[in-house]
Amino acid sequence: MEHIFPEVHWLGMRWDLAAILTIVITSIIVFVLAKVAVRGASVTNPTKMQNFLEWVIEFVINLIGTSMDIKKGRPYLILGISLIMYLFVANMLGLPLGIVTEAHHGATFLGMELFIPDGEEEAHISWWKSPTADVAVAGALMAIVIVLTHVEGLRRNRKHYLKHYFEPYIPFFPLNVIKEISKPLSLSLRLYGNIFAGEVMISVIMQLSWVGIPALIVWQGFSMFIGAIQSFVFVMLTMVYMSQAIVHEDH
Repeated sequence: MEHIFPEVHWLGMRWDLAAILTIVITSIIVFVLAKVAVRGASVTNPTKMQNFLEWVIEFVINLIGTSMDIKKGRPYLILGISLIMYLFVANMLGLPLGIVTEAHHGATFLGMELFIPDGEEEAHISWWKSPTADVAVAGALMAIVIVLTHVEGLRRNRKHYLKHYFEPYIPFFPLNVIKEISKPLSLSLRLYGNIFAGEVMISVIMQLSWVGIPALIVWQGFSMFIGAIQSFVFVMLTMVYMSQAIVHEDH
């Protein structure tokens, strides 16, 4: 029987409960990690978590430095740290376990009926996944980044930011608009596609009984690598897009 994610209809929209659950858990984990890392911070005797946070900060600073002058990019340090920590935790969340329950037609959650596909009397409901394996979550992260880049372009580099839409010639305006639209699409779909495909492969391997155990271990290790790379790529491209918006020489 095919696994589906728990969905309910509310306010005229369909809500994915698994995505909401894992978004909240990811946010809590990142918040706790950040609080633990700065607790008892010391210059002379730093804790292991403090050393880890300092490494993350240095890594993001170097990442920003590859796309723009670090003085111009320093205001986006917190953005980069938040994104890379959140994405890494979110990408890893669906790897270690799965929570599956059975539900029949008419089953409810908090008074709202769970969505069961037509023609199915019951379904296996999967309550656990990486939030970034949901296209809506990946799209929302992308939307936040793109809105920020356009706002910063207008705020810090208005003249050259608006001018680049008409370069090299005015008739290129439609093509430049299409280029700006394609950026967020590629950014979100790349993240979603890689994480979703990894979790689909895990579910397939788990159906191979004992033969699939070694393959599952290998694939989970590979998925951790892919999740880390996707976090890095997302933040790197975020800083590239930001630099293109605020540094007029790039246009």
